[in-house]
Amino acid sequence: MIGEILRLSAARFPDKTALIDGARRTTYAELDARANRFAAALAAHGIVKGARIGVLAANCGDVATIFYGAARAGVIMAPLSTRTTAGDVAYMLNKIGAEALFHSGDLGAIASAARGAIASLRHVVALDDRGEAGGGAFDAFLASGAAAPIPPPSPDDPLAITFTGGTTGRPKAVVVTHRARYATAVTGGVEFGLDERDVALVATPLFHAAGLFVWFQTAVMLGLTCVILPRWDPSTAIALIERHGCTATLLVPTQLGDLIADPGFAPERLASLRHMHYAGSPMALAVLDRAQALLPHVGFTENYGQSETGPMTVRRPFHPHDKRGSVGRPAHNVETRVLDTAGRECAVGVVGEIATRGPHVFSYYWDDPDETRQSLRTGDGWLWTGDLGFRDADGFLHLVDRVKDMIVSGAENIYPAEVENALYLHPAVGECAVFGVPDDRWGEVPAAHVVLKPGANASEAELIAFVEGQIARYKRPRFVRIVEVLPRTAVGKIQKSAIREPYWAGRTRRI
Repeated sequence: MIGEILRLSAARFPDKTALIDGARRTTYAELDARANRFAAALAAHGIVKGARIGVLAANCGDVATIFYGAARAGVIMAPLSTRTTAGDVAYMLNKIGAEALFHSGDLGAIASAARGAIASLRHVVALDDRGEAGGGAFDAFLASGAAAPIPPPSPDDPLAITFTGGTTGRPKAVVVTHRARYATAVTGGVEFGLDERDVALVATPLFHAAGLFVWFQTAVMLGLTCVILPRWDPSTAIALIERHGCTATLLVPTQLGDLIADPGFAPERLASLRHMHYAGSPMALAVLDRAQALLPHVGFTENYGQSETGPMTVRRPFHPHDKRGSVGRPAHNVETRVLDTAGRECAVGVVGEIATRGPHVFSYYWDDPDETRQSLRTGDGWLWTGDLGFRDADGFLHLVDRVKDMIVSGAENIYPAEVENALYLHPAVGECAVFGVPDDRWGEVPAAHVVLKPGANASEAELIAFVEGQIARYKRPRFVRIVEVLPRTAVGKIQKSAIREPYWAGRTRRI
């Protein structure tokens, strides 16, 4: 079913450039043919419908070939973070019983170190170098298959397994079907304001659900030309937009902040850009306002979702300016609710847990029935996301925080995102993370790690006093630590669990 997305675009635009990957250009017809050869090669190696394969690779055209070829073969692809360790690769591939691993050449050492610890693994294949026209190990693998009929997968067969970012421990393996991610592509096609004239920069990692399913898959469905950025570098992103006339991209908020802070940034270099989409984590209003002021010719679209869901809500450029603190309204064909702990719908303005239902929802966590039951605990198709939010009178959803990040101080709930937004209003603050630390009287209280902007100065006491002037005093950080860098997951999310952990050593946190 997902393989049909590429086939139909190749039928509509056979000679159009689908991928620009360094010096290598691939038309839709060529990509379609390579995907077919990959499906045949999998079958020739005994990797058949229902088998799992891992992909450990930077963004490149070969990942597109693998994705669509595996989809046509009914083989389940598991994209892995390029910032992972050999131990993590072994853990994830052992968990799903992967039979093959395809990896970038520069990640060969990690693949080799993990290989011996993965009992199910039978094949390890290095992808061809970017910009080369073939002749490497991956093209040899493609040539190994004979054209033969392959039974197509059904809509409810598993398509892929994506691993969550790991902000709260070992990553969970999210199983999604063809139907679920086809629904995601259709949502993007309706909501993103794109058409076949657009040129998309693929800058978010394809090992992440936002990069692969929300952005790249939608771009292929619409017949866009996709310019591939192998790894995030703001200077290179600016150069590619300028060189290829890119009109659209999707970034996580950290990437957008990097882009406008880059020494090579100039609005005129991004003159072709018309659509800036962002997703993956909450956007601080101060950063959004700064980006919009620098790029007034660009429409900013936010989508909120998870690996388990794809986009759940979308906030479009034409929505009212005073809604920019929200994550928008429910996306096309997506049902959302805000529920209290008893599963009742919360009134307007009341914070509860966000839930969603529809064809976009994941099937289960691989080999993790307890986590699956917790997320789908009501048994009526509703996924409880673990995110807290509220609906306003106009139907816009406002994301407050993660359930596990909420600070319970005495009898008060404190949402770190609110404190972070206050900190971002200070002109010296570049990045920040607010989290709970133990307190003998209150149970826990807010604290903050802050990265200052280059050349800026601010004391910890100054920042605390500044926050007191913005929000209720009890929500202020009890201490602020100025740091050089904040730990991040592979897609740029601030990893609060890593920051918080040392403060809770030897104690049990209630959330």
